[in-house]
Amino acid sequence: MKSWGLLMVVFLLLGINKGIAQKSYKLTAKQAVDLALKNVTDLKNLAIDRELQISKNKEYIAQAMPQVSGSISTQHFFSIPVTLLPDFISPSVYQVLVDNGVRNGTGTPISKPNQATQFFPAQFGVPWQSSAGFQFQQLLFQPDLFVAISARKVAIEFTEANIRVMEDSVKSNVYRSYYSVLIAEKRKQYLEASIKRLQKLKLDQEKLYKNGFAERLDIDKTQVSLNNLTSTNNQIERLIEIGYASLKFSMAIEQKDTLVLTDALSEESVKKDLLEMTNFKYPDRDEIQLLNVVEHLQKLDIKRNKLSYLPTVATYWNYSRNALGQKFNLFNFEDPWFKTSVWGINMSVPIFDAGQKGQRIRQTKLNLEKTSNTIENLQRAIDLQLTASSILFKNALLTLDVQDQNVALAEKVYNTTLKKYEQGLGSSFELLQTETELENAQSNYFQALYDAVTSKIAYTKALGKL
Repeated sequence: MKSWGLLMVVFLLLGINKGIAQKSYKLTAKQAVDLALKNVTDLKNLAIDRELQISKNKEYIAQAMPQVSGSISTQHFFSIPVTLLPDFISPSVYQVLVDNGVRNGTGTPISKPNQATQFFPAQFGVPWQSSAGFQFQQLLFQPDLFVAISARKVAIEFTEANIRVMEDSVKSNVYRSYYSVLIAEKRKQYLEASIKRLQKLKLDQEKLYKNGFAERLDIDKTQVSLNNLTSTNNQIERLIEIGYASLKFSMAIEQKDTLVLTDALSEESVKKDLLEMTNFKYPDRDEIQLLNVVEHLQKLDIKRNKLSYLPTVATYWNYSRNALGQKFNLFNFEDPWFKTSVWGINMSVPIFDAGQKGQRIRQTKLNLEKTSNTIENLQRAIDLQLTASSILFKNALLTLDVQDQNVALAEKVYNTTLKKYEQGLGSSFELLQTETELENAQSNYFQALYDAVTSKIAYTKALGKL
């Protein structure tokens, strides 16, 4: 019983946590876009890339600052290294004997032997040696670091341009998903109204059939139309579910969260702000801005490779103290510690690299040429996008107006046919036919509305004003 009680508590806590984690949103299209810009993983990673670049810039600056390092060491020689020293004692002794005329046992004056220089082994030093000190180093000039520091602002612009390009893609996806759901929901409302009309028609026909004023065939025809509309309505419901799931994914929110769309979609909203879609310039497109930054960075890379022919200059100052003894004395400060201090300048001059630097310069110039070609090609592609999206948008608006008129005419025809049917002057076949025509006109209208919305998004994106 205790185990079952524990399990019930666990399941209850899991249910509570699940309920708490679920969120509810009521959003306009603009609010949905803003939320997506905060949540989308790709944008988060690009924001992290920007912070990484800022950190790298600070690292480059830090490399140009003074560097200080300390060191401490101790070592023990189990066998002190041996050095061969020339025999400088024997020649001196013989020279003294010769100078004083000393004779050997036979009475012959001693002379200096005529032989090759002799060596004898000697050990210098003590078994224990310790040292402690620090080094100061200041980089005076290093070509690649100099360019990296001067390019740090451009590097940040590169990450920001990447973010803007990704933001355009996110906005486009969210707007398309948002308005697709609105259109599907609106079409569902019209289908439900059509279903109610057919249900009422069927009830009227059943009453007439009972009284002998209608045929069973009329009821069956109405039921077929009703079944078709119900099936279409069920399909629209599934599409709406998929649309909401797609929208949640594009906004980077959980699928279990509830979402309510508050914008109203109409022809007026599609045609809104058309006058503002003018005065296009290539820099309005974030892709052009990104390639311009890439071009700038490549020019700096050429400069960096050209400066690599210059020397690297650094200054340093070392200070250390050394302790020597027969025993370990690293922490025995009563024994003498001998100090050493040195200052100097290092200059590393590149002399010959078999043409490596020249080839790197050539490669960076070729990459710059490729980027220039890419920019030119992108400008041509943008011209095509503007032309095509403008034409498609205008055609979509014209089609939308025509389909709107068709819906009004179909409704007028249906209402007229309905009155004739109610007055006994028309047949149920004519009424079902006009009902089908009305449903087709509404379906065509919503397709035209979707085409107009998506073509407006494409045109706005092509103008760089999304």
